[in-house]
Formats: sequence, C-alpha cells, structure tokens
Amino acid sequence: MAAVFGCAALVTGCGGGSRQDAGEHSGAFQMAVVQAKFPAKQSIAHPETLELQVRNTGSKTVPNVAITVDSLNYSSNYAELAADKRPIWVIERGPGASPKLPVQSEEVTSPGNAQTAYVNTWALGALPPRQTQRFTWQVVPVKAGDYTVNYTVSAGLAGKSKAQLSSGAPVQGHFTVAIAGTPAGKFVDPSTGRIVTGTYP
Repeated sequence: MAAVFGCAALVTGCGGGSRQDAGEHSGAFQMAVVQAKFPAKQSIAHPETLELQVRNTGSKTVPNVAITVDSLNYSSNYAELAADKRPIWVIERGPGASPKLPVQSEEVTSPGNAQTAYVNTWALGALPPRQTQRFTWQVVPVKAGDYTVNYTVSAGLAGKSKAQLSSGAPVQGHFTVAIAGTPAGKFVDPSTGRIVTGTYP
C-alpha cells in the first residue's frame, strides 16, 4: 500500500489538479471481507471472475471504500520494452458501472467507473454502517504459472482513513491460483445447444 499512497503526498497528486487527500478525515474504520472468490485452477484464455464483498462492520460511514489488488501483472526483463509490466490477467471489466460515453462511439473496453488514479486500486465511494459493497473484476488469464494475488481493503485513497478488522489488523487476504498453459476444452451440448467447458462424453 505504500506505493499506492506514495504519490498522494504530493501537492498536486498523481496527475495535477486538487490533492487526492483533500477532505479525507483521519481515522480507523472497522471493515471485513465477507466473501472472496477467484478460481484456484484456471487456464489460458478462459474468462474468470474475481469477486470481493466488503462489509462495514463498524458504526461510522466509511468515506471511500477501496480495494488494491496486486500481482495481476509481472515484471519482464525482456530487452527494449517500453514498460516492464506485463499482464498475467487482462482486465476486461473492472468494478463499478460502465461509464457513460460522452458521444456516440463503439465501446472497446468497459473498465468500470470505480477506477482511480492508481493503476491497481478501485474505489466505490462511501459505505454506511452494516452495509456491504461488491467489487467484481472480469479477467482473462494470459500467462501460465502459479501465482499469489494479494488484496488490501482501505477506507480512503490517501491513507488517512484506514480500514481494520475488529482485532485492529489490516483488512487483507490473498488467492493462490494455478493457470494452465492450454485452454480448457469446450464442446456444444447437443441437448441444450450451449457451449460447455470440458471433454465431450
């Protein structure tokens, strides 16, 4: 999280304009992850869903519930790359409703309106006491291997509002995922006409 919050200390934030921490109150908020789903076994090119449901278990409204997800990318040392970050999972759609297009256009990707200035953090706004917020990512694995995906929940983007369990520990967790190098087999079920993953019986 240090890397996520680092640029918020700058007067102009990470891209100019007002400070990212403007109006964010200092304090701790009790929260918990009540559901976490991401298949442990995946395969190249097969779409998957990463889901985290976060609950405000305290008595105060969380200013801006946010989740940072690490390890969706890896660093490559291949020569002459413009950027060394390469995807393990391509994010097809992030949390939040689809942004409204300002003009008539063809939608190429639907990132979700929960994106923030931080490339690995998504925020969905205030969360009242005893309410739950659902974050979902539609992703496609593109690199085979065994990976650990870490996530951390926060109560704001600037680090002033902190999320913690009732014990005082950080609200965080991880998934362990194995991505197979061969796409999962599919066939058309003759009884329904639907495409089914697996081997034809």
